[in-house]
This record gives sequence, C-alpha cells and structure tokens, in this order.
Amino acid sequence: MATVKSKVPLARWLALSMLLGLPLLLVLGLAVMRAALSWREALLIGLPAFAVHLAFAYWHSRTVRRALERAEGILSHEPRPPSSWDAWTMLGELDATVERLRRHLLSEKGQVALQSTTADAILSALPDPLLVLDQGRRVTRANHAARRLFGNEMVGQDLSLALRHPAALEAVDAVLAGQEALIAVDFTLPTAEGRSFSLRVAALPVVGNTAPDATPKDMAAVLALHDITALQKAERMRADFVANASHELRTPLASLVGFIETLLGPARDDEPARIRFLGIMRDQAARMARLINDLLSLSQIEMREHDRPRDAVALAPLLRDLAEGLQPQAAAKSVTLRLELDETAPPALGARDELSQVFQNLIDNAVKYGRNGSQVTVALRRHDELGLEVSITDQGEGIPKQHLPRLTERFYRVDSARSRELGGTGLGLAIVKHIVSRHRGRLVIESEVGIGSVFSIRLPFVR
Repeated sequence: MATVKSKVPLARWLALSMLLGLPLLLVLGLAVMRAALSWREALLIGLPAFAVHLAFAYWHSRTVRRALERAEGILSHEPRPPSSWDAWTMLGELDATVERLRRHLLSEKGQVALQSTTADAILSALPDPLLVLDQGRRVTRANHAARRLFGNEMVGQDLSLALRHPAALEAVDAVLAGQEALIAVDFTLPTAEGRSFSLRVAALPVVGNTAPDATPKDMAAVLALHDITALQKAERMRADFVANASHELRTPLASLVGFIETLLGPARDDEPARIRFLGIMRDQAARMARLINDLLSLSQIEMREHDRPRDAVALAPLLRDLAEGLQPQAAAKSVTLRLELDETAPPALGARDELSQVFQNLIDNAVKYGRNGSQVTVALRRHDELGLEVSITDQGEGIPKQHLPRLTERFYRVDSARSRELGGTGLGLAIVKHIVSRHRGRLVIESEVGIGSVFSIRLPFVR
C-alpha cells in the first residue's frame, strides 16, 4: 500500500497547541501575579514547554490526519457531513469519520450477507449437482441436487468417497494441480441404472489469492454434473428407430422389385403366376402403406403429446361401435366379443378419434393373437381413485414376463414372424402408449403364459 503524505492544516495545529499549552500559561500567569515568579523566569519555563506542546500537537495532528485520509479513501463514495466547530481539533472530524466508517461497514456487511444468501439460493435452485472443492479435494459446498445424488454426509469429506469414477477424479486432480483451467469429461456411474453424466471441472481461485501468479496451492475447484442419461437413451432410440424403419421398408420394397422383375421377364406370359404375384405385391404394398401411416400417426401424436385434450367422450357407446365394426374379423376366427360396459360411467376427458384408435388397436390385437374359438372381453368400469378403466382380456398364448416392459417400444415384437404374418407394423402399442400419455392416463399390461393377457387403460373422467 502506498504511503500517505499528509499535510497538517496550520490553523488546526496552532489551535491544538494553544489548547494544550493553556493550562501551563494559566499557572505561570498566576505565579507571576502573586510574585512567585518573575517574568523572566516565567518565560524561561514557558517557552521550552510551549515548544514541546507545538511538537506534540504537530505529531498528533499529523497522525490523526493520516488516519482521516485513509478512512476517506475507503469512504470516497460516502457524502461528508459539514464541519463543526469541534473539528478545529480534528477530534470532531475523527468522530464523524469513524461514524461514517461504521455505517459503511454495516452496509457492506449487509450486502455481503445478501449476496451470500442469494448465491446459496441460486445454487440450491440449480437442477444439476454442483460441488465446490478445496485444495485438498474435500467437498466444502454442495447444492441440493448434489446432496440428493450423493447424500448429505459428503460435505467435509474427500470427493472420492462420493464420486469414485477414475476419469472424474483424474479431471479434478488435474485442475487442482494447475494443469488445466477447465476440463470436461463424460462418464457412466457403475450403478444398476447406469446413469451417465457430463462433468465440467473449473479452477476456482481461493478468496484473497486472485493474483495472476497464484500457485496451485491457492486454487480450489468447482465441479458441475449434468445428467445425460435421457439424452443418450433418446439417441439410441433414434438410431434404433431409423434402423428398424429402414429394415421394415426394405423387405417389402425388395419383394416388390423382385416380383416386378419377374413379371417383366420369365413370368411375362404366365397368367397364373402373374395373378399370384400381383396378389403378393398388393399385400406388400398394403404393408408399406400401413407402416407409413403408423409412422405419420406416431409423429403427429408425439408433437401433440403435451397438449392435453379436454373433450367429453362417452366410452360405452364408443366401445360398442368398435366391437361391432371388428365383428367380421372375430367371426373369421370364431372369436366371441363379450362386452361388460358400465352404462352409468361418466364421460372420459379426451379426444374421441384418438381413444377410438387406442381401443380399436387393442381389441384387434386381442382378436388376432387370441386362440381360435376363444373369447375376448371388453370391460368398462369406474374407479373413484383410478378414474375410468377399460380392460381388454384375451385367451391367447400369453406373453413371457421378460417381454412386458418392452412391449410399447417401437418395432418391438415378441414373435416377429407371426406379427408380420398377421399384418402388424410393430408400432401399434407405441401409438397406444403415446395417446394414453397425452390423455394423462396409464397403460397397464398383465399376462400369463398359456392363459392370456389383459391390457387396461385408465383415464380421467369428467367430474
């Protein structure tokens, strides 16, 4: 800090000297008046004493003035009060400056407390885990998301007790050693869920050591984690979707190209072969059309999934109409469609066309995959807690339990060959899931091998 060069005001110096020397002058004056001292003796005693007062007043004034100037440097933005008579001795000015300094420090303390509280609130509100580490790699601060991920006991402990991934610890050590100012690394925690994170570690100068030549010992680190599990899963689903869609389209296209080449070549004049090939080509073209329609339908539903429908839909008449429309398919397999509909059930909140698509898909699947001569039951019930429940029960072969969690994935099939033979695209249950999600409902699938399956849709109703 630069040395303060203070200039002592002459008037204040002389005023202080006179005030300090006044008692001595009074004593000497009384002594001369009572003839205890002569004027010569009084002068010989008073002049040296007054010189000492002058020297002391100068030192005192300079010291106080220097303190005032330092305080003024701190309080440069604070307004100065008007000078009073007591300021001739600089004691009044010193008192006023100390009071201003006290108010300034209280204000600064309040601002620091407010900033600290605001910083804590911001850190706690961040959705991503954030940790602050000291030079020894100990956790000194953790926001709410980090405590929820690693536990409250992590604060004050070494980071390795909470985060044990080698790549993450190496990145932190490199930043604390001063090798890098910022490091980003992706890693997956070895847990049952296999959660993946994007980690960013940044150097954080310790308070009071912000100089450009700060050493690694003066550095801490801030660590931020971003959960990318959903992004990676979405990317895998996108890649799988493209691959599956390409495969599903490639097979019928290859069949069409092969049959067209055959009809243009060897089977040009073969009437029976031409009729048979054209029938196969029609089926393959219809399969492609169904696939494209399902893809378009799924895309449209996904775009509107966050827009909840609000129409009142009476489910009993809707289910009755759908069962009547699917009666020819059921009759072809000698399947009996049984309706158990609660006619007093209130309307559901939803879109009639989309709910019709859901129930038609499920009833059609129950007929297709049910045994010949079996029964498919369509039931509508009201549950005050669960809402409306529509269940479609078949008496088919059943679905093994390991397949149940993946049934609503796009292009997932339990029996691919049988599904394609029956005209399935592998997208029906995916469409059902997204429609039910848009309606803020729930799809429940229960199945037992050799007995059959139950697909239940639970929907909110108009109250």
